[in-house]
Amino acid sequence: MSLALTIALQSDKTTAEYTRLTRQVQEHGFDGLSVYSDLGFQPPLAALLAAAGASRSLRLGPSCLNPYLLHPVEIAGQHAVLDEASGGRAYLGLARGSWLQQVGTAQDRPLAHLEDTVQIVRRFVAGDDGGYQGRAFSVEPGFRLQYPPVRPEVDVLLGVWGPRGADLAGRIADEVKIGGSANPDMVQQMRTWLETSATAAGRGAGAVRVCAGAVTVVDEDGARARALARREVAMYVDVVARLDPTVQVEEELLVQLRALLAEGRAEDAGGLLSDDLLDRFCLAGTPSQVVEHTLRLAAAGADRVEFGTPHGLTGAGGIQLLGSAVLPAVRAELAAA
Repeated sequence: MSLALTIALQSDKTTAEYTRLTRQVQEHGFDGLSVYSDLGFQPPLAALLAAAGASRSLRLGPSCLNPYLLHPVEIAGQHAVLDEASGGRAYLGLARGSWLQQVGTAQDRPLAHLEDTVQIVRRFVAGDDGGYQGRAFSVEPGFRLQYPPVRPEVDVLLGVWGPRGADLAGRIADEVKIGGSANPDMVQQMRTWLETSATAAGRGAGAVRVCAGAVTVVDEDGARARALARREVAMYVDVVARLDPTVQVEEELLVQLRALLAEGRAEDAGGLLSDDLLDRFCLAGTPSQVVEHTLRLAAAGADRVEFGTPHGLTGAGGIQLLGSAVLPAVRAELAAA
């Protein structure tokens, strides 16, 4: 069984930090590096360009850009720049985005926006100037990028959760990321949806890869790791718990969670999460616990597992432990299976 293991960074660092962490990720032998594009944080492109210069083989991309704050022509340009800087190692991550109502941005027709963006970006990168008329975006005939992209193809990842998003991904995407999920049941559900939609689209089973990516905290002191994970994952549970059809979360708990987060009491919010609920939305504990959880995601159908921030009690220390203890153990187990 083949399983890609990647690292995701929050975009809140200096250029020097991105460079140092990328070198660490590369040296440990991870397969890729993603940078988040959460609202209010740095745009991911600068971090990814630093990563491109500090790595040799890592697959690189944003997780994820959205078509409400960026027009498809700008998204195409950012992808082309990263692909050139990395020598053709870039992927393009797209999602509807979260928290945009806080800046007065409506998110109507999300699937139309995503589909049009993928179609337009692919046309631009391929040099197609025939124009495009979509449901959310259009491009006049004759318009084209004013520079030659490195590759005429785009490796597209869609961040989706539901059956309608999976249906779109089955038709047009190369990979789906279930962002904020470490739930094997959700991986299995997404795999089922994708197989159905990709087959119906004539692409065949297995045409779309599945990535599970979530908050990760690993430490030899498993209790401390899980305590930090509770605090870190609380804000994401508020967003993604409603999206996972395999998990039932009481509305009263979500109301309490939201109220505590609004008061800046993330630690108290995390304390509301049971062990089972915590494990649905993050990977946390000792290296052996994270290895076992990763293998369960692979057995459920994940093609890639992405270890998200903060990684450990310290960022660099977490990546070090993931690279030295978790990554080789997972690969050894899979090789022996």
